[in-house]
Amino acid sequence: MQELLKVAMPKGRIYKQACNLLREAGLPIPDDFDESRKLIIPVPEAGMQFIMAKPVDVPTYVEYGVADIGIVGKDVLMEENKDVYELLDLGIARCRMSVIGLPDWKPVIHPRVATKYPSVASQYFRERGQQVDVIKLNGSIELAPLIGLADRIVDMVETGATLRENGLVEMEEIFTITSRLIANRVSYRMKNEAIQQLCDLLQPIIAPVGKR
Repeated sequence: MQELLKVAMPKGRIYKQACNLLREAGLPIPDDFDESRKLIIPVPEAGMQFIMAKPVDVPTYVEYGVADIGIVGKDVLMEENKDVYELLDLGIARCRMSVIGLPDWKPVIHPRVATKYPSVASQYFRERGQQVDVIKLNGSIELAPLIGLADRIVDMVETGATLRENGLVEMEEIFTITSRLIANRVSYRMKNEAIQQLCDLLQPIIAPVGKR
């Protein structure tokens, strides 16, 4: 019996889009898969075992080999900087990483920047020769400039609705975010046939997905 390909699947905003993408690629993912609360879900008919994970943990699972491959946003890859192969840009869960603030923001010496992505933010401002004090937050990043905790924030923007509702504006776009297929380096060699077969199934439908 062939060993199942272990896939780290992110919970949350990427999850349903990733499931639909796999189905479009012709993989027999059950209809009730999206509703399951199990953490480990074998789908032998697809030759896969799915490990449900927090998005930020997906690259760690893949790097350490408990998952052979994973689906993860480019934002997490940039922040976590794990030793994995990035195989495909899946073109789903498209959004952007941006610098955000109040419309009447005035430049100050050594401003404070709040973010869930301290590595990304630090690198961005460092490359521009700007000294900032980066404050790590885990939620409600938009609150920081409203209460005076930070001068600006660095965060993901999808529609911009939350920013508008809180009187914030995008100042600069840092990079575009889409979900990526990543692989463990050893698994990529040892299970190359299965991984390559998946890539070959996904490749023809990626470009149209990216334009949706």
